[in-house]
Amino acid sequence: MSPWFLLSCGAGLACWPRPVAGVPFAWRLPRAVRVGWWPLPPLLVLPVFGIGWAVATLVLTLTVRQEHRWRARAKAALAEAELTASVLRTMIGELRAGAHPVTAAEAVAEAVPAASGRLRGLIAAARFGGEAADPDAPPVLVNAWTLANRFGLPMADVLEAARRDTEAEIGFRRRLKAKMAGPRASAAVLAVLPVVCLLLGEAMGAGPLRVLTGTSGGQLLLVVGSGLIWAGTAWCRALTARVAPC
Repeated sequence: MSPWFLLSCGAGLACWPRPVAGVPFAWRLPRAVRVGWWPLPPLLVLPVFGIGWAVATLVLTLTVRQEHRWRARAKAALAEAELTASVLRTMIGELRAGAHPVTAAEAVAEAVPAASGRLRGLIAAARFGGEAADPDAPPVLVNAWTLANRFGLPMADVLEAARRDTEAEIGFRRRLKAKMAGPRASAAVLAVLPVVCLLLGEAMGAGPLRVLTGTSGGQLLLVVGSGLIWAGTAWCRALTARVAPC
């Protein structure tokens, strides 16, 4: 069994998609497998190709996993901001039309199904006159609601200010994603380039896989190379995080 096949299996598990909400028959891996799957590829490689290949497979699998999770978090943050902006726009429209804040929140829950479950606690707290401290509701909406109630400010104006801030954040995230597409693509190419070079070496008859598999020095170089690939991707993520919004 080729080590590239095992490594590809590990990369596929790292990129396993999350089940889509609302799909009743979405199949997913058991929780124990989803939590602790990443040692499986190196354990499969270890008895066949040795400790060097196992360590390198572990490092590369974790690299793919960390990169996938980082991109998923960035995508989820943008989706969260867009959902919050949609909720704020709808609620501002209801308040401008003269609706009571609780009635406006209920209308938002009906108009924006994706946020209906997250607004239930806020609606219940507001209906009974308590603090709108629901952790499931969008934090921007909770803060604006609390500020308006505590200091007697017009809720529509407070929500309008929150909407402008949220849409400014969305615009910044989209511009950042577009501007960082080139550097991220370059980093991905540089990360994959060593694998391409190994394939070219095999095609030319140089036999790099024989050296990396059959000699202790080759396995040491394999571990060092995989560590450098991980360090390069981690450094790229660190540089991007410096300009990303909190």
